[in-house]
Amino acid sequence: MTEKQNPPAEGHAFQDEVTELEAKSATAARLFDIRRIIGALFVVYGLIVSAAGIFATDADLEKAQDININLWTGLGMLALGLFFLIWVKLRPTVPPTPPLPEEALDAARGEDGAGRG
Repeated sequence: MTEKQNPPAEGHAFQDEVTELEAKSATAARLFDIRRIIGALFVVYGLIVSAAGIFATDADLEKAQDININLWTGLGMLALGLFFLIWVKLRPTVPPTPPLPEEALDAARGEDGAGRG
């Protein structure tokens, strides 16, 4: 009538592995957050279009009825891109953690499941 128990080191190793995988998942979720990608693209394109508006010639302005459309569009794109990036910073994505199977929880606690009714 010997009870088989997991040594504490195995439970801790399992828990460490789960913690490591959760950290990797959270990092991947933050890295590929669509708000970050959209924000970065709008900032880059906004800088390019704004630069085109800053260096616009008189002929370019005459085509647009003396409205520097490139400058205004670029500034709008910059504002939208910065909005997305600030949104990511203020409300980061937290990936949901899936519940562990009951057997894995028992193994982590050092139980063998013999005490269940």
